Amino acid sequence: MKEKNLTVPILVVSIAIPLAVAFLILVPGVKINVGFNTRSLPLFHAILNSSTGILLLASLYFIKNGRIKAHRAANLTAVTLSTIFLVSYIVYHATNPSVRYGDLDHDGILSASEKLQAGNLRYVYYFILSSHIILSGVIVPLVLFTLMRAFQEKFDKHRKLA
Repeated sequence: MKEKNLTVPILVVSIAIPLAVAFLILVPGVKINVGFNTRSLPLFHAILNSSTGILLLASLYFIKNGRIKAHRAANLTAVTLSTIFLVSYIVYHATNPSVRYGDLDHDGILSASEKLQAGNLRYVYYFILSSHIILSGVIVPLVLFTLMRAFQEKFDKHRKLA
């Protein structure tokens, strides 16, 4: 498997995912019915992401201790959970309106009094949200190129990205 053969698909996927998510979040009225209540998905997302984080820490421990098979299994499980998260995240945003930070009455409108109640924490929230958006755009190609190099057994390049 040649690296250049997968570079274009990785880049296409890396661009398509954030565009799809942005479309679902930013374009009002584009909501679908999946036949079940998706409002509990954020809890599911937190569980998936926490589990992925733990697996990545375990993966680091495994590779530092020469346990290559365990390292591989932890990473493949982490990528699987992240893929499930991504699909679920898209389903959530395709089925629910965007939530505005500080919208206490959940009417989709952030009134002056709600802004006042949210206070300066809104700025902290928006800073974290902005960094999250930027980093999520960077992590997809990083993970895919790292995986590709591991599967191609180009471990020096894999190690540099990982």
